Amino acid sequence: MLTWMKRLVAGGAMALAIGATGVIATSPAHADEVKKPAVTAPAATPAAAEPAPVLCSEKCNKGDIAWMMVCTALVLLMTLPGLALFYGGLTRSKNILSICMQCFMVFSLITVLWAIYGYSFAFTEGGAFVGGLDRLFLGGMNPESVAATFSKGVVIPEYVFMAFQAVFATITCCLIIGSFAERAKFSAILVFMVIWFTFSYLPIAHMVWFWPGPDDIKDAASLEAITARAGWLWQKGVLDFAGGTVVHINAAIAGLVGSFVIGKRLGYGKEAMKPHNLVYVMTGAALLWFGWFGFNAGSALEANGTAGLAFVNTYLATAAAVLGWSVAEWVLKGKPSMLGAASGCVAGLVAITPAAGFAGPMGSIIIGLIAGVVCLWGVTGLKKILGSDDSLDVFGVHGVGGITGALLTGVFADPALGGSGIWDYVANAVAPDYSIASQLWIQAQGVITTVIWSGVVSFIAFKLIDMVIGLRVKEDEEREGLDISSHGEAAYES
Repeated sequence: MLTWMKRLVAGGAMALAIGATGVIATSPAHADEVKKPAVTAPAATPAAAEPAPVLCSEKCNKGDIAWMMVCTALVLLMTLPGLALFYGGLTRSKNILSICMQCFMVFSLITVLWAIYGYSFAFTEGGAFVGGLDRLFLGGMNPESVAATFSKGVVIPEYVFMAFQAVFATITCCLIIGSFAERAKFSAILVFMVIWFTFSYLPIAHMVWFWPGPDDIKDAASLEAITARAGWLWQKGVLDFAGGTVVHINAAIAGLVGSFVIGKRLGYGKEAMKPHNLVYVMTGAALLWFGWFGFNAGSALEANGTAGLAFVNTYLATAAAVLGWSVAEWVLKGKPSMLGAASGCVAGLVAITPAAGFAGPMGSIIIGLIAGVVCLWGVTGLKKILGSDDSLDVFGVHGVGGITGALLTGVFADPALGGSGIWDYVANAVAPDYSIASQLWIQAQGVITTVIWSGVVSFIAFKLIDMVIGLRVKEDEEREGLDISSHGEAAYES
């Protein structure tokens, strides 16, 4: 035990050191010793770094503050206990505690890493691919520090924005564990999360969501200057309201790679590996739906009309996806299942995430219906084609649903289809011209970049860990179940 703990600490320190070195080498903000503001997400710039500081006590709205703190708590609920119950119910009874423990530990580990360096690398100005060092250990932040929103002159406390983004990072990492549930070493999972969080989640979050905020945009020249300081995919115009690329595709690709590298469960394809508790699955899915209102509506960063649109879209798309999956399953298999309805629920939540603040309500229903049917194929037909043992169908739901939602965002953001369009900060109005074809290509670039980036980082990380400490538990431990062999506990006393 002491041996793998030492390796874990060493691995985390190595990842942090390498990441910091890369930022130092590429970050003009560090080289010039210029303190750049952290950005909301979304992305937002704390105005505290400007010559005339903007103080939260003077500019923050108490309604926005309360709303964002509630949303942060809702997203936390999605992981603990939502995802833990959903995943736990899907496993065999001898492995439910291992999944719950992995969720608890990964959540806590990423939370601490986020405060130490994650927030700084994701949401401060550095380069196009990763942020800088200005908020290491949350330095320079205090109760008066602010982060910008998507509205000019509107700010929220930077502490609240930091915490809101932290729970996004935590659930993203926890999503991955479902792909190789029931056979991976606990120590290997923790080391992988340190590496993947540092080299995949943080760069993707920065590329998609970082920009210096709208307050300094006055004309075309200032807009161009602000955009040039943003993340690489933000500069391209990728639309991702709440994490289709950053969260779902990113995590799903990591999980899929892990399922291949770690290998299939013992007896896979020969023994029944049915979910042991569908009541847990339903309860977990319902908690995810409830918490997802904070996930999507909170990504507006204000208690405003866009938050209301995201809230309604999250409600409608998810219901549509439950219907789409269940009816399709009914037609194909003769009976609609509780497992299918719960899976459809999550598929709808995933697919509407990138479009939540951009599509109109009717567009969200169409996205949900499509996602329900496509993700059903993802966990059946596509899974067979790939030949992977993605234990809890992370790629089939989050990968397929995330890609579907990211691409459909480019379609249903069109004002002609009821979408919100793209806001022109120079004219302070919706841009008059919207091309579905052009935006689809931009969305595809975001998808392709995320797939390749996460895939490469994940493969290297898994291979390195396998060489150093091994990825998989021993055969007798896997047969006994990870609850007993890894944690010395049993969920159900006989």
